[in-house]
Amino acid sequence: MRSHYFTKLRQRLANRRFQIALLWVGLVLGFYLSPMRQVLDREALATILPSFGPWSAFLFVLLYAVAMVIGIPTIIFTVVSGGVFGLWAGIIHSVFGATLGAWGACWLSRYLLRPWAERRFSQNPTLQKFQRGIERRALFFVIAVRLSPVTPFNVENYLFGLTAIRWRPYLLGTVIGIVPGSIAYSWVGATGADALQGESAVSFVVAVGFLMVLSILPMFISHRRTN
Repeated sequence: MRSHYFTKLRQRLANRRFQIALLWVGLVLGFYLSPMRQVLDREALATILPSFGPWSAFLFVLLYAVAMVIGIPTIIFTVVSGGVFGLWAGIIHSVFGATLGAWGACWLSRYLLRPWAERRFSQNPTLQKFQRGIERRALFFVIAVRLSPVTPFNVENYLFGLTAIRWRPYLLGTVIGIVPGSIAYSWVGATGADALQGESAVSFVVAVGFLMVLSILPMFISHRRTN
């Protein structure tokens, strides 16, 4: 009996999917149980990144991607990017980090969860909606989903992984769809940092106004379509 148990255990440990699942759990636990959780604090993140000098951009992109893969909200990263790197560099770093994280989460979902999810959630209305949208116009569906605030970004990544979408429309649609939000949040971070240093707060107010308009615009368009 014991020999059979250890044989099964060795087989499980040798399974590639099981190894990746263990790595994912390790990343989550490591993030929350180590000093790395400080990056969820805006002030701590803004202090930590510049201390790495020329490596700060690489560290930011890596943290952004890992946080997205393990399901941590990443808006704080986008806001901080504008304050630390400036508006345009902050936008570029945020888009790159978000796209890398979206690819990682989608791949993880497809590689680990898809067979089980197809059996368990094949009749789920949201998953069926994603499947139909991808079958019709994959690229435009991804863009529309990314622009919509209805579904959390991290959830979208895993939902897309459960579909048959190809990587090209997924990544291209993700980049196009997240650019407006990246501009808005990086703009808020950049102008907010300037305002805290005693400069005019007008740009900050304009940035917040742009973010508010961007947040309600998809809902307004959706309401007009249903009338």
